[in-house]
Amino acid sequence: MHLLNAIPFPPIIIILAYILDLIFGDPEKFPHPVRWIGKLIGLLENQIRRSADTPFKLKIGGVILALVTVGLTYGIVLLILFITYKYVLPLFFVFASYVVWTSISIKSLKKEAKDVIEKLKSQGLEKARAQLSRIVGRDTKNLSREGVLKATVETVSENTSDGIIAPLFFLALGGPALMMAYKAINTLDSMVGYKNEKYRDFGWFSARLDDAANFIPARLTSVLIVCTSFILGYNWMRSLKVFMRDGKKHPSPNSGRPEAAVAGALGVALGGTMSYGGIVCEKPLIGEAGAPVDIEQAEASIRIMLWTAALMIFLTFIFRIAAIFIF
Repeated sequence: MHLLNAIPFPPIIIILAYILDLIFGDPEKFPHPVRWIGKLIGLLENQIRRSADTPFKLKIGGVILALVTVGLTYGIVLLILFITYKYVLPLFFVFASYVVWTSISIKSLKKEAKDVIEKLKSQGLEKARAQLSRIVGRDTKNLSREGVLKATVETVSENTSDGIIAPLFFLALGGPALMMAYKAINTLDSMVGYKNEKYRDFGWFSARLDDAANFIPARLTSVLIVCTSFILGYNWMRSLKVFMRDGKKHPSPNSGRPEAAVAGALGVALGGTMSYGGIVCEKPLIGEAGAPVDIEQAEASIRIMLWTAALMIFLTFIFRIAAIFIF
């Protein structure tokens, strides 16, 4: 069978999952596939490290970790979809909706970003820094007010791609199983894809795999942000210009693209000096030099994320309908 229709996938599930996410988000105590993937990664890492005592063996072990994690995730989800579709159709609809719902993070991203802004408004900089530390990897304890807002805009922009557009992109291509395989790749990168001493060798493949998986989605996200900027009345021409000019400046081959598109739409400057684990680094300037980020623009980045997500939901829905007739 063609990848697009390995198992028939009713497009209405996309809309249902979108509604579930907007209503419930990611309930913290609700069973979540990403947590199970994380536990699998931790278990496999412990087993592999027992026999990987050289940099070369760690690199090979990292390849094995990634391939086994992604392969098992894809295979298990596909098997459950196949069995339920063939024998218990109502359970198929429930399981497919569950997978799609838990693979997008629209409400949770909105909530986390808004919580930072609200803390800054009502409880001060210290509380906002603490709230921000929940969603960013950089050090937050010495960030200025603008630094907190800038970090919020950057993480909303980046996670629009990683947490929303990319999963939907793989859903469009291969249904819920491929969507969950992408989430496994993303989880691998977040757990082992670091350049520090512990993971430099072990996590290299997971990091490169994540870069490859996000190459198209990051650029698609940027184009959708430009379109959303036009819809919302932001400066879409500047969004396109900054995306094309500054998107490639970021150390990551992907993260800078959506950040640049948002920076252009809002007329702000992102990047600059930041600290990770006490190590100060300088990231290239993205956007308009000297243009600070304020609360209004941070809130605008959330609106852009929500409309970009809605646009991608619509496109995914239309694509899957077309796939039924074409494939």
